[in-house]
Amino acid sequence: MNPTQDLKASLRSPEPNDDRGGRFRSVREVTRALAAPLSIEDCAIQSMPDASPVKWHLAHTTWFFETFVLVPHQPRYRLLDPSYRVLFNSYYNAVGDRHPRPERGMLSRPGLDAVLTYRHHVDEAMLELLSDERLAPEIAALTELGLHHEQQHQELILTDVKHLLSRSPLAPAYQKQWPLTPIQPRKRGWIPFEAGIYEIGHAGEGFFFDNETPRHRVWLDAFQIASHPVTHGDFIEFIEDGGYRRPELWLSAGWDAVTVRGWQAPQYWRYRDGRWFSFTLHGEVPIDPHTPICHVSFYEADAFAQWANERLPTESEWELAASCASLEGNFLESGALHPLALREAPAEGMLAQAFGDVWEWTRSDYGPYPGFRPAGGAIGEYNGKFMSGQYVLRGGSCATPSNHIRATYRNFFPPDARWQFSGLRLARHGR
Repeated sequence: MNPTQDLKASLRSPEPNDDRGGRFRSVREVTRALAAPLSIEDCAIQSMPDASPVKWHLAHTTWFFETFVLVPHQPRYRLLDPSYRVLFNSYYNAVGDRHPRPERGMLSRPGLDAVLTYRHHVDEAMLELLSDERLAPEIAALTELGLHHEQQHQELILTDVKHLLSRSPLAPAYQKQWPLTPIQPRKRGWIPFEAGIYEIGHAGEGFFFDNETPRHRVWLDAFQIASHPVTHGDFIEFIEDGGYRRPELWLSAGWDAVTVRGWQAPQYWRYRDGRWFSFTLHGEVPIDPHTPICHVSFYEADAFAQWANERLPTESEWELAASCASLEGNFLESGALHPLALREAPAEGMLAQAFGDVWEWTRSDYGPYPGFRPAGGAIGEYNGKFMSGQYVLRGGSCATPSNHIRATYRNFFPPDARWQFSGLRLARHGR
């Protein structure tokens, strides 16, 4: 079995009939499998302030279970190292009152072996606790939250590693490149929706973050949404038409980013010998024009929409359109780790590639729903963050675990963020 097949075989989602211990073990094993192709040095380096070293992801997700589950609810539990409760807390201030995130790459110690020992120590204690048939509902709920928190970090491991490897002159591959199958282009269609009052937000059973609630009514004017995401080929047309040289297409802050940072194409793109290439987790590859565009900021997505004489959908429009779409897609478990071309035309009136492949920017500011009540205490860090100046993305990506996403899931990033697998889908007013 080659390394690519070995990694893919390890990316198994928990089965619906897994017991609590089985689900816990399978999620934790995926995180470890994502780190397995990396060197010790790969796991220690932080390539930008918004990223984190893989070693920190491995430790922080473990810190969650120790801090919120074991310490309060397992009297027999003993800390492996009390300093870890400070080192791997999201808010640890490494030097004075500096923000911790840019300092995470400075934590040369503990080493990777020590972090893996920490994971094993906590895993054993958690599995013992979860084996209790009389497990309190509060502990079960906290464990489920911790597993979804870990799945968020699984995606972050891949996006952070991709950025890290892209900074090397060697352009190393995270895993061996797969053979791309030529796919015929699909013509964009438009799916209409009538004006009316609709319900948005999570309702019913299953896990959800509290920022998806409460379910509430919204008025939507008539609109149309594109049948599939904008592709790399579409974006090449935008570039060739001077998209990055036309200030009239850009929001003012977006144009500032273009001029100050020298943006000429999406992140990871390179142009040589008359052809566009992109750095991927499989190394540098020629761009397939029929795959969904990724690694564009909100500013770039909005500028493209202006150029196309369309707009970005609101998150309510996106959720309504995606609510009947199948949750099937190109997720982490496929092992592709890159957006793939649309192989089959969607059923009439259904969104194609609504889930997986790329997160889709919406025009909506990230804020609380009407009547929202955040979770209390430190747990609120994980499911109630409402930060100023961020925009909502929907749908998941090729690095998202398949059982972590749903139509109501709200992701959010600053408008200049480009290192995530972020793309877009167009919308327009009226029918």
